[in-house]
Amino acid sequence: MILEYCGQVLLVDPMLDDAGTRPAIQNSPNPRNNPLVGLPMPANEVIQGVEALFVTHTHSDHWDGAAARNLPKDIPSFGQIEDEEKFRSQGFARVQSVTSSATWNVIEITHTGGQHGRGEIAEAMAPVSGFVMRTSGEPTLYIAGDTIWCDEVETALHEHKPAVVVVNTGAAQFLGGDPITMTDDDVITTCKAAPGAKVVTVHMSPSITACSPATIWHFNSKRRA
Repeated sequence: MILEYCGQVLLVDPMLDDAGTRPAIQNSPNPRNNPLVGLPMPANEVIQGVEALFVTHTHSDHWDGAAARNLPKDIPSFGQIEDEEKFRSQGFARVQSVTSSATWNVIEITHTGGQHGRGEIAEAMAPVSGFVMRTSGEPTLYIAGDTIWCDEVETALHEHKPAVVVVNTGAAQFLGGDPITMTDDDVITTCKAAPGAKVVTVHMSPSITACSPATIWHFNSKRRA
């Protein structure tokens, strides 16, 4: 996801590998090599002009080998503290873990939590995080990351009152266990909890037919994973 925020170009959770270059996800009901489809443009064009990097967690559909190879090592990079050592081992020099809050240029960045599923699956998939971005003259933006609807999401909506909410959807699921990303019902619950916000669905967009009173924007039309 590429964002233009407060005049800055930001890259979130880059997955830049060519289609089919990675093995299928284990225990998946759709055992096809990943990514499922190609990027709409070459990877070097995707990252052109990007001024900062944000990574919610380092599962391979959010941070892959092509991203680690192609992004400049001096790019300001923000993520969760559990991933800092990984970024530094890959040669990135300007890594900042957001444990609570941080500031870059004029953008205030706040860490948010989440649950990448329920029960044992959530424990195995942890840790994951999200970010809230805020600055004068811009709408407050909440990037939830890989999470289902949970107390952490509800708290973030209540505390930060974002004008735009980006949620990872599609009800991704292994052969056993509950979904590990938001279902249609989770998205609707998010909309009801933030009635004044515009809700953008990404990652693996579900088929939402109605969600009043908030607006849902489908950001992507093809599934990458």
